[in-house]
Amino acid sequence: MMHLYLPYWRLILFIVFCLVTLIQLLYYFFLYLRLAFYKPNTKTVSQTHPVSVIICARDEAANLAKNLPGALVQQYRTTHEVIVVNDNSFDDSKYLLEEFEKEFKQLKVIELTQEAKLIPGKKFPLSIGIKTSKYEIVLLTDADCVPASEFWIEKMQETYDDNTEIVLGYGAYYKKKGILNKLVRWETFHTAMQYLSYALAGKPYMGVGRNLSYKKTIFYRHKGFSAHNHIASGDDDLFINMASTKTNTKINIDKEAFTLSNPVKTWGQWVAQKTRHYSTGKFYKPLHKFLLGVYSLSHFLFYPLLAASLLFFCWQAALIVFGIRFLVQAFVLYPCMKKLDEQDLYPWFLFFDIWMFFYYLIFATALVRKPKHSWK
Repeated sequence: MMHLYLPYWRLILFIVFCLVTLIQLLYYFFLYLRLAFYKPNTKTVSQTHPVSVIICARDEAANLAKNLPGALVQQYRTTHEVIVVNDNSFDDSKYLLEEFEKEFKQLKVIELTQEAKLIPGKKFPLSIGIKTSKYEIVLLTDADCVPASEFWIEKMQETYDDNTEIVLGYGAYYKKKGILNKLVRWETFHTAMQYLSYALAGKPYMGVGRNLSYKKTIFYRHKGFSAHNHIASGDDDLFINMASTKTNTKINIDKEAFTLSNPVKTWGQWVAQKTRHYSTGKFYKPLHKFLLGVYSLSHFLFYPLLAASLLFFCWQAALIVFGIRFLVQAFVLYPCMKKLDEQDLYPWFLFFDIWMFFYYLIFATALVRKPKHSWK
């Protein structure tokens, strides 16, 4: 039977290329376009809520000295606290935090001196921070992050209404010279474009711990991180994947509500970081795994099929299909990048899109690799 199709293999190849392209276009039109043209609802009544900011740190004295003041000098007219959970640090974090406590009355430090043997990663110190916090709304960030403005707390809590239990923010990286910086920021933008668009489509599946807020009631309702305490990472994405719904989750992409941090400086550090992050993907809900997998697979196949169609079918037809996808990308990506203040990456987007083929190859093993037990 196969010999009947052999004369048509070039046409079949091109048809597969067109189908893969169509899948990509569907994601851009039905998902990413939502972020490109997103406008937050204008609130007629603004209410401020007490907020507990929670930061977990292990051997982060240098980052705390540089970044913690950004959380402590927030212009927020309602009661708030900043909790730092110092998780078994061996550096000078304890003494640094004691000095900060003398100056800032809203700072509360929790010193952990024993390891939670059966709960690897950041989940135990973060749980302690949440359970110790005074207020219903918790706002999470990391020790290596600094709020992009003095109105970070105010802007993030403004998103809440009676039905909202989770607010997804954007954790950006500083713009610096070098191709690694651009690749890290592109991957960060690309991931944010996905999880923010999914949330707008009523299918939220993750958030990032660099900038994330939720209510304590939803934390307790889902028994904290107990469903995945055995996994070192996932305190942000796995919890949101479990607890978020189409009605209880909102996004905040106000530039004053961003956080900023320094990206990794070496390729090895970046590969290790992303491998750790992607090792949690296999624990997502089946629908999310399917949707993310179909997009990634179609993205991965696009350029090999383009090259094959150019060589073995009709290069003019292949270029037309490529051109359609390119124009759609150009139309959707720029407003998304502008909303997330990453528009300097726009001239590079074709290069980054081709790079994603190699990116998927590099990190494919993370989907099956056993997660490490350390969060540092």
